[in-house]
Amino acid sequence: MSLVLEGVSKVVNGQTHIHPTDLELSSGTMNVLLGPTSSGKTSLMRVMAGLDVPTTGKVIWNGTDVTGMRVQDRGVAMVYQQFINYPSMTVYDNIASPMRLLGKSADQIDGAVKKAADLMQLSAMLDRKPLELSGGQQQRCALARALVKDAGLVLLDEPLANLDYKLREELRAEIPKIFEEAGSIFVYATTEPEEALLLGGNTAALWEGRVTQFGKTPIVYRQPVDATTARVFSDPPMNFLQIRKTGERLHFGEGQTAPVSDAFAGLADGEYLAGFRPNHLELAKHSPAALEFTGKLSVTEITGSETFVHLDHQGESWVGLVHGVKILEIGSALKVYLDPKHVYIFAKDGTAIAAASYATAA
Repeated sequence: MSLVLEGVSKVVNGQTHIHPTDLELSSGTMNVLLGPTSSGKTSLMRVMAGLDVPTTGKVIWNGTDVTGMRVQDRGVAMVYQQFINYPSMTVYDNIASPMRLLGKSADQIDGAVKKAADLMQLSAMLDRKPLELSGGQQQRCALARALVKDAGLVLLDEPLANLDYKLREELRAEIPKIFEEAGSIFVYATTEPEEALLLGGNTAALWEGRVTQFGKTPIVYRQPVDATTARVFSDPPMNFLQIRKTGERLHFGEGQTAPVSDAFAGLADGEYLAGFRPNHLELAKHSPAALEFTGKLSVTEITGSETFVHLDHQGESWVGLVHGVKILEIGSALKVYLDPKHVYIFAKDGTAIAAASYATAA
């Protein structure tokens, strides 16, 4: 099975929701659409499903142009952020409903429902109504219904967003296992880079209706093709700093310099943009090569085991993610340190032109 988007775009009331997009998804793959709210994830899924007709371009399913085909005539299943179950039906009947619509036999339905319920840990709850279930169990019911439909394309639109942390963690770990042998094409929309990394597979980074990069999830994370993708695939977003290369030195403002490492040896002299992830900004100098910067502390957020440190550095907003609970004075000058080996280099237009040595392993 394959799903191909050729030059697909979507314009609504003069506003471009999706810019022309080419994308190819293959059978048995998990494909994550990663981007902030209003980046085009749901719009792209609706076009894939047939709920919306693209303004331009084609949707090709298994070599057949299905651009104008109704959603009910396609082998598509969708699971939404909200729990969508039939409240008057039992869990069994909710899961069985798509198979009954397809005219399957009672034996086929019973076998498929019990298998899906077992996978979703719902076997003991088949006689209950959805409102008798917890939020996580209700979402498992919706996922089971998508599974028994035996759809070639399964679209999951932020299906865990309304669950509490523990339930989200459980289902994040389970979803790839549940669907890995189904052979369908799975598309999973999320705003969270961590979720994309946990799900694995492929990731399409989206920004303002554009797919900025698509490929194996670890590669998109470690080797972003531009600064926009790096921002999307970092939470909090990647920090940036103007730098200059002259000869064998990199100049990082505030008089900070570092020798040009092998990774950056081919750079021509000139102005560039350096990017580094929040977890590589430190409050202590752990490496002799670490650069020292001073910023004004604006906010701290203590999560328990970690602290987010927000500071202003020469008009740029930086965020550091440091281990432990840090009690710091808001408004004070704060020294932070960065090992140059954790730096990406981008051209002024945002195109990635070099990555530090860590990028292939972090």
